[in-house]
Order: sequence, then C-alpha cells, then structure tokens
Amino acid sequence: MSNDSPARNRGVMMITGGSRGIGAATARLAAERGWTVAIIYRDRLHDAQALVAAITAEGGRAQAIAADVADESEILRAFAEADRMGPLTALVNNAGVSGGASRVEAVTASQIDQVFAVNVRAAMLCAREAVRRMSTRHGGKGGAIVNVGSAASQLGSAGVWVHYAATKGAIDTMTIGLAKEVAAEGIRVNCVRPGIIDTEIHAFRPPGQLEQMAKGVPMARIGTPDEVAQSILWLADGELSPYVTASLIDARGGF
Repeated sequence: MSNDSPARNRGVMMITGGSRGIGAATARLAAERGWTVAIIYRDRLHDAQALVAAITAEGGRAQAIAADVADESEILRAFAEADRMGPLTALVNNAGVSGGASRVEAVTASQIDQVFAVNVRAAMLCAREAVRRMSTRHGGKGGAIVNVGSAASQLGSAGVWVHYAATKGAIDTMTIGLAKEVAAEGIRVNCVRPGIIDTEIHAFRPPGQLEQMAKGVPMARIGTPDEVAQSILWLADGELSPYVTASLIDARGGF
C-alpha cells in the first residue's frame, strides 16, 4: 500500500466551493492522497453528493457540508461540523463568484458587494477559523492554507470583470500578509493563481471564444481543473513544500 493511499490519514482538508470545477478536482485528489475532505457547497446538492459517493467508492473519506460562505454564521457552522470529522490540517479557499461580466461604468453596487463578500470576506473569515484551529499559538499542530486566486489579479480583466480582478488582488495581498503573520505558528499560507481554465466561470463566452483565447497561451491550450488541483495539493502537502509560504504560484500555461 502506498503512502498516498486513503488509509494514510492526513487529517481534514476543508475545500470551499468544493462541489464542482477546481474544488471538486482538488477534493478527489486530496482524498486519494489521504485527507478526509470536507466539501463545502452552497446549492449544488446533487453535485456534492455525487462527488462524495465517487470518493467513498474509491476508499476515500469525504463529507458534504452545505453553507453559504457569504454568511459568517454559516461559516462558523460549517467549521463546527467539520470539527467532528477530525483535526483540520488544510484549508483551500476556493469558493468564488465572478460578479457577472460587466464594464466598470455598468457594474452595480450589489455586484461589487457580492463578489467581495464571497471572494474576499469569506476567504478571510475561513482563514480566521482555520488559524484558530491550526496555529500552535492556539494549541494546534500547524497546517496549510491555500487560497485560489486568479491571473486576473495581474492582468486586470479590463472590459469584462475589473470588479472580480480587484478581489483577486486582495487575495494576493491577504496571502502574503497572513503567511508572514502565522509563519512561526506552524501554518503555511500560499496562493495558486489559475489562468484560463475549463470551468463554468467561462460559460458566458460565445462558442469558440475559449479556443481562440487558447492561441494566446504559450502552451497553446487552456488548462484543466485537475492541473490546478495538482498545484493546490503540492502547496497543501507539508512534506512536498515544507519551506514554501507567502508564495503566489501561477498555473496559467505561461500566459
């Protein structure tokens, strides 16, 4: 039996936005490598249940927890539920919304509020709860936080979603600041910044546009959720990346 088998219990990894896309790919890979996975989802019950069933069928350990991470009380409830699964050793802040494609002059206050509530406020609150559990300062044994950012934080997403890009810039800053704050407390904090990935966030684009965009990527293709998940798991694994913290890792094919 390999060390990466589900029989090796690495503790609990909580993944927000875990029922589809990058989150679901990360959940599957984490379970394969021995984590018990707390899959946080908002309203994709069928997807979450199917993912748990697939993981358990392969001998892994997973539980789906419904929570709207834009609501602090639901974050607290989700963490309390995950506590019953075992000690938290990793958090993947993956939940995110685009806020809807819009030029700045047409964006509404509610769009801005929503995208910051989910992409920034929720990530910070989830990180707070993870630190309270994992920090040696609070009696924990350490762990890892991996934030899922975006290439948009550097590129700006002009003409499409500057409001979304702004939230991902905030995630970059939070990653660096929090990493330095808890570095001596056994917690590593890093960020993976995907580029053009084949997920539902691009569902608004007309047919053929993604393929056209791929021509501008040096690797000449768009990425997959599984490829991003590999980067996330590398950062979450304290044996593979023990001296890596406050790092922003680009997963964008050179774009």
